[in-house]
Amino acid sequence: MLPHLDSAHNLARWLVGNEQDAEDAVQDSYLRALTYFDSFHGEDGRAWLLAIVRHTCYAQLRKKVQHGLQHSEALAASLELEMVEDHSPDPEALALRNSSRIAIERALAQLPPEFREALVLREMEGMSYREIARITDVPVGTVMSRLARGRKRLQDMLTAKVRKETT
Repeated sequence: MLPHLDSAHNLARWLVGNEQDAEDAVQDSYLRALTYFDSFHGEDGRAWLLAIVRHTCYAQLRKKVQHGLQHSEALAASLELEMVEDHSPDPEALALRNSSRIAIERALAQLPPEFREALVLREMEGMSYREIARITDVPVGTVMSRLARGRKRLQDMLTAKVRKETT
């Protein structure tokens, strides 16, 4: 399961909203995977592990809500945007690329969790519709619908941002 550590961390970071909680979720997920390894029947290990990560993240978020923290406030307050280091000699191109990445990450963070997780699993982790369906425990048609609706909302948010900046 170690080859899937980066994928597990990426999904956790997008679901829980900050680096420290994501690390905790991944650690808890790996412990659960080890504990329940006998339930793994040789299917896709990555999908099995990411399903555990997903459940662990949502359990963490439920605990936060029960303790008086609102998920959206915790997400907004603690979202850390990663900047991709680019060795491009053109500073203007670098600035545009970084601002685009930040805009996409901010818009993605504003999506409802079901759309965000579907987009992260498909676009960032390159998982198939079937794998996403297995991880999220929903039919493939629901995955397709969530991806389409998530992409549309993301596009609408980014388009609105560009319109606002040009006026």
